Formats: sequence, C-alpha cells, structure tokens
Amino acid sequence: MQITNISEAKASLSYLIKTVQETDEPIIIGKAGEPVAVLSPYKKDMSPRQLGGSWEGKVKISSDFDKADGEISDSFYASSLFPDAS
Repeated sequence: MQITNISEAKASLSYLIKTVQETDEPIIIGKAGEPVAVLSPYKKDMSPRQLGGSWEGKVKISSDFDKADGEISDSFYASSLFPDAS
C-alpha cells in the first residue's frame, strides 16, 4: 500500500488515480505523518437491481394503462402546444 502526503497528492493526483486504477490497491494520504484519507478504486456494483421496497404489492398497473382516450388525445394535439401546420 502506497502512502503519500497531501501536498504530493495534490501535485500528482492524475498519476495517483492512474496507479489506483492499474494496481487496484488503495493509496493512503497523510497529513503531518498521520493518515487522513484513502484513495481507492471505485467498484461499480454489477449485481442485478432488486425491485421491491415499501411499494411492493401496493401498486397495480392496468393492462391498458398506456391507451389514451380519443377525446383527450384530440384536444391535446389540437391545443396551442401543437399549432396547426397548415
């Protein structure tokens, strides 16, 4: 594990980040000889998302939820949002 001080870390941050990425080893950053922070590689969570939570079983989606009522659709497209192209 590499150890560096804050001023060295500021001067060579790009190099330290590259080192962490390549070696997969954290780097300790110290101040006045005492460790204060750790620069470590980011590990993306690749596990599949788990759906659920407090809304699980409480919400039902109708099979026709995305079907628009003709009258509502007609008035929407005839509104000022969609000016007549003619």
